[in-house]
Amino acid sequence: MEFKISEIELINKSNVSTKLAPIVLTSLEVYDVLYEHWDKGKIEFIEQFKIVLLNKANRIIGIMEVSSGGTSSTIVDTKLVFVSALKANAHAIILAHNHPSGVVKPSEHDNRLTRKMREIGTLLEIRVLDHLIISNDGYFSYSDEGLI
Repeated sequence: MEFKISEIELINKSNVSTKLAPIVLTSLEVYDVLYEHWDKGKIEFIEQFKIVLLNKANRIIGIMEVSSGGTSSTIVDTKLVFVSALKANAHAIILAHNHPSGVVKPSEHDNRLTRKMREIGTLLEIRVLDHLIISNDGYFSYSDEGLI
């Protein structure tokens, strides 16, 4: 009997030299990079969730949009977050999402999600360094507030 089985190959095709990738050491630096790459037409319209993937030197490997939702929420698939981090061979990640209302205060749902992501990251040995909530007028950093 012959079995047909798919072959799974793990590869990472980067089009940017790691030496050219920015190093981020503060929440403000992360916010600046995220804000520069955020679709300004959506930041006050729909909620989006992204992750910043980092190597061991805190250089940005990439930014991935995990989900895009409605005017007040988006669904975050934790498996998608961590499969992306694993595939990119990321040492750490930073979570980020916007609040279309412009109010960057975290909700209880934001707090639960952050805790869950940290727990999963610990198990997978991928550090969750921060969770930023961003708007056109500024941001909230879990790390800066001692919440991560």
